[in-house]
Amino acid sequence: MANRPFFPLFLVPALLLCLALSLSDALAGNERGSMTGPATAKGSTQSDQYLTVQAVKIAENMEPVIPHPDQEKQVKDKLAALEKRFGKKPNIVVFLTDDVGWMDVGFNGGGIAVGNDTPVLDKFAADGLILTSAYSQPSCTPTRATIMTGQLPVHHGLQYPPMYGQPGGLEGAVTLPKLLSDLGYVTQGVGKWHMGENEGSQPQNVGFDDFRGFLSVSDMYTEWRDVYYNPEIALNPARFAYMDKLDFNHNDVHCVKGQPCQAVQLIDLDTIKNLDQDWTAYAEKFIKDQSGSKKPFFLYFGTRGCHFDNYPNDKFAGKSRAHTTYSDCMVEVDDNFGRIMKALEASGQLENTLVLFSSDNGPEGEVYPYGRSPFRGYKGTTWEGGVRVPTFVYWKGMIAPRKSEGLFDLADIFPTALNLAGKPGAEIGKMLPADRYVDGIDQASFLLADKGDSNRRSVLYWMLTTFAAVRIDEFKYHQAVQVTDLITQKGWNAGFSGGVLDKTGGTLMFNLYTNPQEDASVGLRHDPVLSILQTEFGRYRRQVLAKFPPNFKLPH
Repeated sequence: MANRPFFPLFLVPALLLCLALSLSDALAGNERGSMTGPATAKGSTQSDQYLTVQAVKIAENMEPVIPHPDQEKQVKDKLAALEKRFGKKPNIVVFLTDDVGWMDVGFNGGGIAVGNDTPVLDKFAADGLILTSAYSQPSCTPTRATIMTGQLPVHHGLQYPPMYGQPGGLEGAVTLPKLLSDLGYVTQGVGKWHMGENEGSQPQNVGFDDFRGFLSVSDMYTEWRDVYYNPEIALNPARFAYMDKLDFNHNDVHCVKGQPCQAVQLIDLDTIKNLDQDWTAYAEKFIKDQSGSKKPFFLYFGTRGCHFDNYPNDKFAGKSRAHTTYSDCMVEVDDNFGRIMKALEASGQLENTLVLFSSDNGPEGEVYPYGRSPFRGYKGTTWEGGVRVPTFVYWKGMIAPRKSEGLFDLADIFPTALNLAGKPGAEIGKMLPADRYVDGIDQASFLLADKGDSNRRSVLYWMLTTFAAVRIDEFKYHQAVQVTDLITQKGWNAGFSGGVLDKTGGTLMFNLYTNPQEDASVGLRHDPVLSILQTEFGRYRRQVLAKFPPNFKLPH
């Protein structure tokens, strides 16, 4: 008797009442929280959270979408009224920076707080739609090709950046500038290309009427010249001569449709400082020349900055409060974006132009100084830091100022732009050969409706040839990860110096709201959610890749 637990009898009525309430809730179908007590709060469901919503297939060769008929009608009416006013379809400007991190800009909490003010970008972002969950690919070339084709790297075939004359490029792809050109647009490319140097992959041969810029990436022209960064080559005449004769284009070039590219100037340690200034002036002139044109235009502007190595223009050297070459570059990017916007306004075209600002990937982490992100990982990885990029969309009079957590992939630029050009939704699939799959989602109604929600249910993360992760709402499930210090613990370890674990334990899932650093897995605690994300993995593998197989055309 002495060892029997004592149970106070006066608690029996209360216990019976709790059991009765739980049974009542169960019989009424209201079982939320019944194990720990009746749920009295109603809670909330966000309109752009789709964990329990199924996407709808609109075409055999296109990703399924979350339909929003009301916002689609609203946007259709808005676009029709605008076309009646201007007498043509809207202009489209994509302003793409290089290696700029999510928190390098003020509109995401960086800017002045990290040593480089971005007042112009912040102003237009605040007057537009800030996309807090916009996604690139892990590195430059895959992202740029994704914008041009609306396809993920598994389909367009450019899984990594070709360097120093390596083969591979857009040749044979159906590109956005080509389709827009067919729809009556003037197509202009400016700045960084890096989607193949071979003749068939050059911008004038994949849809651009005109291009001014370089064909690869800035460090490829400079690092072997610099006696500080690479004295082993720069101060070795034989090695320097070898690099100088390598079969890649060493120049800032001008390319016109139907003609070979022509050299404008050799890119060296002096001329590289002026490239973004020269290119911005070229874009300003293009915009001015389009004033009064009966044709709309598509301008793709890829900045040189802020990919290492940054050699600041004299006007901007030391201008940032951080006084680093990277922050000086960010100040220049901000100024150049402002020049583009002023050109649009001065020429009377601002109200008929959608402008999208973004970055080709997150900050690289091997070469200091580099960009900043509040998320885990760097360029080269599928951690959020490598692929979640600073993005906003501005359109005076068409986009109401707001922020959205709706999912957006830079692949979505392709079908969204085609919608603006008059080919919405399923019509896009008809413009492509039957063997081409569009991974992008038409997001015109998301961007332009007054309170539009995303039409994208999930983000699919690819790391080179590996299908690495899936995100739906705030949950992200990994089947493969990149560990930056897996191999070496010294030096600057990041996305291109780490190791890949291509098989995780099967329950590696993170809540990106409570754990944006992705270092505390909640998969086993949230099996119901995990199973939904695993199903999304399976959907893409079985329903998409089985019909539209992977295209891994680069050497690997």
